[in-house]
Amino acid sequence: MTEHAYPNTQSKKKGIFFFLMKARATKPGETYGVPGQGDTLLLSLGSIAGIIFLWWLVTSMGWIKPLFLPGPGAVLGKFVDVWNNGFTNTPFLEHVAVSGARVFGAFLLACLVGIPLGIAMGMSPFIRGVFDPPIEFYRPIPPLAYLPLMIIWFGIGETSKVLLIFLSVLAPVALGARSGVKSAAIEQVHAAYSFGASRWQVMRHVILPSALPEILTAMRIGIGFGWTTLVAAEMVAATEGLGYMVLSASQFLQTSTVIMGIIVIAIIAYAFDLLMRFVERRVVPWKGRM
Repeated sequence: MTEHAYPNTQSKKKGIFFFLMKARATKPGETYGVPGQGDTLLLSLGSIAGIIFLWWLVTSMGWIKPLFLPGPGAVLGKFVDVWNNGFTNTPFLEHVAVSGARVFGAFLLACLVGIPLGIAMGMSPFIRGVFDPPIEFYRPIPPLAYLPLMIIWFGIGETSKVLLIFLSVLAPVALGARSGVKSAAIEQVHAAYSFGASRWQVMRHVILPSALPEILTAMRIGIGFGWTTLVAAEMVAATEGLGYMVLSASQFLQTSTVIMGIIVIAIIAYAFDLLMRFVERRVVPWKGRM
């Protein structure tokens, strides 16, 4: 029998085959949309699992001594021990709370100062000329370089610690806000002025919404600098905090405690970054789509 004897059967088979092979319909703008757009959750989980497996393999095979790199089990056991018994007679959550207060307090202060300052720098040549040189001067300097100066000026109390973190966050936030002002289209600014808008109304309804994406990105970068500076800030006569815990454990070669503290700092910082991404999607949903 030839295939022409059953044309309907053959066409049905071909139809089923093409239906199974057919890709799902793309959403508007998905095929040629935002570069890099797509779900990466599974890839990220696979990457984390691969790193943990490689870590376990290297330590279990004895390629690196536990003194230099303890295994995942040892680090997890140290976390449970510190959670239950604390570190240097201080509960673990108290260390977390102290470090969080220092970082987020300095971050909030840097945003309250840096965002208005950056917007003013972007809108006023006079303010940009006054504040841009000092910010650009100290921005590339590592915090450890001016840490002794903070101690001489403000002592070894909380002021020097918070101020050190504040300075590390201020520069990226202010410069991000200044750069964001330039994102406003000049046509929109002229259109607002032509309708009789005041300078304040132009800033409120045109410039600020255009600058928000870069401001939020700068805030994410700034909080990263804040957590990076935390360990340096807690070198100054600290008795509590995650940075103090890492530094103190390193002096006694407690590598598992050092790695555990680093992981805790990374998890807290990453959780806040995810929160900032959520806020960014809610506040500026048009980012990357225009």
